[in-house]
Amino acid sequence: MSEILVNNEANENETVSKAENFIQEFIDEDLKEGKYTYVKTRFPPEPNGYLHIGHAKALWIDFSTAEKYGGKCNLRFDDTNPAKEDEEFVDAIMEDIHWLGYDWDKLCYGSSYFDQCYELAVKLIKKGVAYVDDLTKDEMREYRGTLTEPGKNSPYRDRSVEENLDLFERMKNGEFEDGAKTLRAKIDMSSPNMNMRDPALYRILHLKHHQTGDKWCIYPMYDFAHPIQDAIEGITHSLCSLEYEAHRPLYNWVVEQCEFEHKPRQIEFARMNITDTIMSKRYLRALVEQGYVDGWDDPRMPTLCGMRRRGYTPTAIKDFLSRAGVAKADSVIDFSMLEHCVREDLNAHAKRLMGVVDPVKLVIEDYPEGKTETLYAEDLPGSEEKHEVSFSRELYIEKEDFMEVRPNSKYFRLYVGGEVRLKNAYIIKCERVEKDDNGEIKTIICSHDPLSKTGDVNAGRKVKGTIHWVDAKTALPAEYRIYGPLMDDEKEGDFIERLSSDSKEVKHGFIEREILSASKGDKFQLLRKGYYCTDNKDFAPDNIVLNETTGLRDTFKKEVGKVNK
Repeated sequence: MSEILVNNEANENETVSKAENFIQEFIDEDLKEGKYTYVKTRFPPEPNGYLHIGHAKALWIDFSTAEKYGGKCNLRFDDTNPAKEDEEFVDAIMEDIHWLGYDWDKLCYGSSYFDQCYELAVKLIKKGVAYVDDLTKDEMREYRGTLTEPGKNSPYRDRSVEENLDLFERMKNGEFEDGAKTLRAKIDMSSPNMNMRDPALYRILHLKHHQTGDKWCIYPMYDFAHPIQDAIEGITHSLCSLEYEAHRPLYNWVVEQCEFEHKPRQIEFARMNITDTIMSKRYLRALVEQGYVDGWDDPRMPTLCGMRRRGYTPTAIKDFLSRAGVAKADSVIDFSMLEHCVREDLNAHAKRLMGVVDPVKLVIEDYPEGKTETLYAEDLPGSEEKHEVSFSRELYIEKEDFMEVRPNSKYFRLYVGGEVRLKNAYIIKCERVEKDDNGEIKTIICSHDPLSKTGDVNAGRKVKGTIHWVDAKTALPAEYRIYGPLMDDEKEGDFIERLSSDSKEVKHGFIEREILSASKGDKFQLLRKGYYCTDNKDFAPDNIVLNETTGLRDTFKKEVGKVNK
């Protein structure tokens, strides 16, 4: 649903609602029929990596849906598999959620329910709907059948309740090796739904758990633990990705067989894919562990911490997720739409500065040597707030803003014999250039019009071109990190072979001294260059490091649409 706030005469807000997506239509239906009297969701990440933009969609759906209905959302770490889980990921996930502007009602861990899961597994054994199986993984796969052929019963399926109880307790006590035995549900090996063909409920894993230590050597499977946790927590709507649609009958079976009075409703939504973007946590982990990127927070990574380091904002990410919408079918969204949302937010809020990424020296030969004057630049267009900018005889400009010979009549930047305005300063004219022994331009020699200073009453003369600059006397050296897509969708091969060869470039230039007032992670528009942020790890007053967030040019074509089916 969407909310329209209308101010009445008492200056209060009335809420008018209308259906916006199918999840909310289901919830409206449940509330109308009295199935639930409240709405409670949960966000259940597995702490085996950092959240990426795909997880952010699920996070946004879970928290915003509860928020919409005045309900609550729990954060529950799905830590039923200790193999790759770690407290590092737990802390990072909580930080990302708070960064996006959400907070949870209760902080829960799947491992907190291990005792209840074990007791309910025993209950299912006593009811005759669960048994201990000795088949290996490969044998189970063979017995399971195919999509067109039914499976066949395990030879251990008809063990007595007493034998199953004894074996399951011995599994818990650590008497068997990993994989030696499995607790399975006794459902239907001929079911057309493969997930209902006696699925595994518990497996043996002799691994230390980050929460429970060495207490357990058996761990519940996700399909068994998750519905139990939802029911215990009073979750009304268990929102999950489309891949779990086929698991819904098993979800409902567990809730029914465990005899929960409260029965959550599972609703599935489509995953989100983005062009030129890796959306697999397994692949992202491989990039980190094999050294293809500089950690989980590398600005090229689609992780939330990587996007944060690159200068993306929570507002922009939530705007993007809202535009992408909630769908029932998988979709591929153009990366340019995400950049468009980032650019819109930064354009409205990012302070303007001047920085030169690829510098060449410019000398105004008729400007007095030793003289420095203070000019003023607005922080935002139309803003009354300004900051000081120093100006003197020697400056740096961008190499791309100069050509020795004017290429055509539409070129309005600087060339020998041509004039431009220096932003917030004077009109200058290029007189000649000085070159080094290799024939490369070393210095651009100019003159200036002293009556043309921006803001002066008599500065009426105009030129078509305006370029940015920094004062060579006071500007600070800066490292600029320029980023492109990590993945090239036009390449063929596995995900490593499809990595872009030029996803990161480091340049060394200069920036005005106003940067010293910045903190780590602050965001700016560098005039005529793009949006940048101070690196939230490496930036310091004596080590100016800026990450490119996105360019000024918007390539997102709104008229074409946001989603490619």
